[in-house]
Amino acid sequence: MGVWDAIKKEIFIDIIEWIENDDSTLAYRYDRKGNDIRNGAALTVREGQTVVFVNEGQLADVFKPGMYELTTENLPVLSRLKGWKYGFKSPFKAEVYFISSRIVTGFHWGTPAPFMIRDPEFGILKLRARGHFSIHVIDAAKFIRNVVGTDGEFTKDEIQDRLRKKFITEAQSAIAELGKPFYEMAAQLDDLSFSIKDRINLVFIDQYGLSLDDTSVQSIELDESSMAKVEKRDELLFTDSRIGNYERQARADAMKILAGNPGAGGLAAGGMGLGMGLAAAGQYAGGGYGMNPAMGIGNPAMMGMAAGAGAAMGQAAAPPPPPLPAAFYIAVNGAQQGPFSVQQLSAMAAQGQINSGTLVWKQGMAAWTAASAVQDLSVIFQTGASDVPPPPPVG
Repeated sequence: MGVWDAIKKEIFIDIIEWIENDDSTLAYRYDRKGNDIRNGAALTVREGQTVVFVNEGQLADVFKPGMYELTTENLPVLSRLKGWKYGFKSPFKAEVYFISSRIVTGFHWGTPAPFMIRDPEFGILKLRARGHFSIHVIDAAKFIRNVVGTDGEFTKDEIQDRLRKKFITEAQSAIAELGKPFYEMAAQLDDLSFSIKDRINLVFIDQYGLSLDDTSVQSIELDESSMAKVEKRDELLFTDSRIGNYERQARADAMKILAGNPGAGGLAAGGMGLGMGLAAAGQYAGGGYGMNPAMGIGNPAMMGMAAGAGAAMGQAAAPPPPPLPAAFYIAVNGAQQGPFSVQQLSAMAAQGQINSGTLVWKQGMAAWTAASAVQDLSVIFQTGASDVPPPPPVG
């Protein structure tokens, strides 16, 4: 080959390539005058790129990273579209798109308004969520067909609004369908991120030819109304727990006083301690939280008896107080309750809370006895099944 032939060949052989000058371009249409490509032109596809040939709106051949000499042999689809049965010698026209397959970061998302979930503990809650994600093209042909279209240069800014809206829609559905309690989701954001990614990735691949990469849920927050609902429930649970502890301690202290003071005086002191302790618990509860008045909490008779006993003990010069009415303890489901006066027990029997078989005990009795067998109580009871006795009385 002569020097002139070599020069002519070099003149007519094109070099088709794209050197990326920024990190925001996802697709670039190769620009050449007349869009004509000569036989034997050199195509350079760098790492992180894919090239797609488009002929009159129809996707043709796709090239992965490498160096190619454009001939009929490596352009089979285009050759079929062009009708090149025996190859081609003259220049041809086709659109050449370079698609960047590197990871594109910096996509942020956040729900524009609260969305609803059904929480197993709190019922309907309204949440806000936000996070970020990144993408890369895995199906260049689908990306060209469904996203780029005829755009000569397609950037991150042109696609982020579309992807963000789709991401938010799918993320809200994914969070709602998980069915996890709010507290559990808020404490396991990494697991939640993986669940969302698995769901949305299928949609992005199918519709856009894009795959999700670093996907995260950075926060899940309650709106004001839902926050108030959660805080109120937590406050009630905390208060109920403290009231229960206080009541149990008051009963235990009263039993200790009763055990250390046998006889009528001990009963009065024990009744006073129990009445004062349970009355204090009732005041702390702000009305009892549903406690039965017959149980002594806030009961006027019990508080009056305790206060009267305390006043009598505090006045050494005064004559001794009249004998206290009989005070009985009752057994309910193996637990000891009381003390109660005969009048209180009569009212409880009328309400069906106790029966003639209910086991009772008072100071001076040797053991628990069915109420119908106690002289003071026999007149107010009918025959009935006995309850389960509690542990032996203290003292």
